Amino acid sequence: MDGMKMEHAGKADDSSIGQAGDAAKVSRTFRIVMGDDMRFTPSTIKVRQGETVRFDIINQGKLKHEMVLGTPQELKAHYAAMLKYPDMEHADDNQLTLAGGKQGELIWQFSRDGVIDFACLQPGHYDAGMKGSVSVTAAPAHRH
Repeated sequence: MDGMKMEHAGKADDSSIGQAGDAAKVSRTFRIVMGDDMRFTPSTIKVRQGETVRFDIINQGKLKHEMVLGTPQELKAHYAAMLKYPDMEHADDNQLTLAGGKQGELIWQFSRDGVIDFACLQPGHYDAGMKGSVSVTAAPAHRH
């Protein structure tokens, strides 16, 4: 695959997990640290339905890590593709891959309530437990 960008099984269906967010609408920022201990810190986050958040993602390890938002089914399918093509590069809005010591950001709007998972899909990392979740609380009904 030699760095070739490809559409792959497990690409997020934006309607199920939300969509890329507008930086001007960010209401909160979460700092997420990824490490060679195969963990995200924090690994659980709470947001409100409709909220747009910024994830400031820091890879404190030496290995390449990534944060990919998706449903459990999407993440498992994507992970299977990563095992076959470990050099696959990503260009989707719901994920960020970082080399060791690097940092970046992901801006996302959570349009549906429920739990949205995230994981590092680099070969071996998901199996080692490098995953987390975002709990999205339903928007309150409007009262007049």
